[in-house]
Amino acid sequence: MLSEKEKDEFLQVARKTLEGYLSEGEMPDLRPAGGALTEPGGAFVTLHHRDGRLRGCIGRFEAPDPLYKTVQLMAVAAATEDPRFPPVQSAELSNLHIEISALSPRRPIEDVGEIIVGKHGLSVEKEFNRGCLLPQVATEENWTREEFLSHTCLKAGLPPDSWKKGGMKIEVFEAEVFGEPR
Repeated sequence: MLSEKEKDEFLQVARKTLEGYLSEGEMPDLRPAGGALTEPGGAFVTLHHRDGRLRGCIGRFEAPDPLYKTVQLMAVAAATEDPRFPPVQSAELSNLHIEISALSPRRPIEDVGEIIVGKHGLSVEKEFNRGCLLPQVATEENWTREEFLSHTCLKAGLPPDSWKKGGMKIEVFEAEVFGEPR
């Protein structure tokens, strides 16, 4: 669990990184004092318009870098590399809300009954197809466990019922989700 101070510092790192990168074209050199921010870890950074519409989301599960560096890299990637959107322009940054999902390690499951909607995120993999959805997505969409699995398969480019047919690696993970006030 991250302290409120650590969450605030993570959000400041993400915001300052985006401000610096979008205006200067370079990653700012930020070095937090210590704590959870300097431990290795995975994270997703999600950008929303102030009205709630998605603007970008990218993350990584495992990272050899300290968590603050992962947050920096994923903030820039969410703003500039999400293939669903054009790159964020510096002028629109003040109208964007930043959300961070600090991730637990993934663990494989044998029975889909282990999935707890609202607690677990999902990662599915079959051959060359991979997809994941964060835990908050199922809650926001009010999905059942089966709907969550189906939508994760769709995200992986697979038929929605692929999870029923076997031969698929299904993993769960947890995320500590926090964001700027809207």
